[in-house]
Amino acid sequence: MKILTFLFLTFYILISYSYGKSSVSKQKSIEIGYKNNFNFTFENKATSGMMALFDYAWQLSGVDGTSKASFISVPIGYAMLIPNTNNDKLIKILSYGWAVRHELANDKKIIPFLGYALLLNQLSIDETEGQVFGHQTKFDFGINILNPSYVIPYFKLEYSFTRYPSLGNKKSDKIQSFEIKGGIRF
Repeated sequence: MKILTFLFLTFYILISYSYGKSSVSKQKSIEIGYKNNFNFTFENKATSGMMALFDYAWQLSGVDGTSKASFISVPIGYAMLIPNTNNDKLIKILSYGWAVRHELANDKKIIPFLGYALLLNQLSIDETEGQVFGHQTKFDFGINILNPSYVIPYFKLEYSFTRYPSLGNKKSDKIQSFEIKGGIRF
């Protein structure tokens, strides 16, 4: 699994570097947030946690500023889910994949946006060998707060559904959550 993570990060850096030299408008985002799991089927319980994410986006439309902007991005994130009891263990999740964001206005101080993401997850539980791979779907709504500086603060709410299938089991483990996040774009 460490080799897969290394290969993904290498690919991510090379793509970011190669597109960094083009004339396409780009945007980087860093965000942190709180995650509340309202449907969690693992035996080890962790109903809330913290997360951080880095996102590299390419603007697909609205580059001239006369129309609403749309972006496609490659996010990579990390979450830590805190155990509910002393018997439960810390859960760590590495997420990576693709995301799309559509701004719902242009030329305003506050710009609302909608987003959608498809991510792969690597979930590990402290003191447990191995990892579980899952597929995550996210929907988000938020606002960008434009200001005269180069940095754009933003806030968003997300709904997330992640499914962790395993061979030989008819039912998959799953995590459904609501997340509240804040960050900066530059």
